[in-house]
Amino acid sequence: MARRRFASALTFAMALLAGTAAAQAQDVVKIGVITDRVGSGKFYAEPVTRGIELGAKMINEKGGVLGKKIQLIIEDDQNKPDVSAAKARKLVDDGVVVIMSNTGSPATQQAQTVSLETKTPHLTPANSADTLTTQLDNPWFFQTGPLASIQLATLMTYTKARGFKKVAIVRDNSALSQSFAESFRKGLDGVGIETALEEVIPQGATSAVANLQKVRAAKVDAILQAGILGPEMLQFFRAYQQLGMKEPILGSYNLSIPAYLTMAKDLMEGVVFVDAYDETKPEAKAFRDIYVKDYKEEPSSLPAYGWDGIHLVAQAIEKAGSLDKEKVRTAIAATTGFSGAIGAKGSSWGFRNGSRSGFDPQGAVVRIIKNNQHGPVVHSGQK
Repeated sequence: MARRRFASALTFAMALLAGTAAAQAQDVVKIGVITDRVGSGKFYAEPVTRGIELGAKMINEKGGVLGKKIQLIIEDDQNKPDVSAAKARKLVDDGVVVIMSNTGSPATQQAQTVSLETKTPHLTPANSADTLTTQLDNPWFFQTGPLASIQLATLMTYTKARGFKKVAIVRDNSALSQSFAESFRKGLDGVGIETALEEVIPQGATSAVANLQKVRAAKVDAILQAGILGPEMLQFFRAYQQLGMKEPILGSYNLSIPAYLTMAKDLMEGVVFVDAYDETKPEAKAFRDIYVKDYKEEPSSLPAYGWDGIHLVAQAIEKAGSLDKEKVRTAIAATTGFSGAIGAKGSSWGFRNGSRSGFDPQGAVVRIIKNNQHGPVVHSGQK
């Protein structure tokens, strides 16, 4: 008899605990985040994640989403495609409503296979590879970072406006840098600017003086920096200063990553680069004030991507009025006129005409580095 009473009490207690856990689960909105905390993408993935965390904190302080607090479940994929897919699977099993990917584009591409199979809304707020929405027909995946093609077109418009006739491309021997260089060449051809030479600084190089001497001898109007690898880019900027060169340097959006300012400290004065962040935009100012208050440092575009991404997701869930994944997906796809911290003044995000790439074609900007900081915008859009 005592055993039966104990068993009944135990069963009741377990049911009570299960009911409490279920109630608690219903009181939060689970958002999954895939980042890179230890791999090659850490220096850009983690700042984006920081922006998501700050945004979620602010949203929760204002009452959350649908009256529930956002609970972020963050997974580290080490910027490895197979690991990214496994982490996406884990997040789905954990009950997330949406997955946000901040890691490298190849890893995000692989994680898409899971969001497609499980019909889970999936957003990357910062990845820029055009192929993310073209290689796989995944109606559950969305991209709000500035496409590489948009960034290139913006930089080429600035280049043409400066009256450059002949330029050099300098890159390293990584696959991504080679891809950047190829895009630069096509873009330059498209606006009638000659690529006089292309210099490659190989991985492990201890000097780039010989490369820059060739560039100087070619008497070019400007240098397009297509490098990706930090140590090799440092060699480029050291050689440029050592040789006393004055040719303007134009960088890819890679230079918007703050780590390069530390790596090549005091060597990049006057360098211009393509970005998607204008500090004078009202929404960017508001984000900046909140970020500085919390982190006691100036933000770059990277956390702003995450900030906008989590706000877009929260807005879509509110619009859906439900945590039903199909309703959330439909609400994301219907987003138009979203004006956040990212983008040129007057630009807005939206998935127009069925596109799953939401960045405004006129939203990229060109900025200049001043006093070892990402300085003001000197050009915006493709006009």
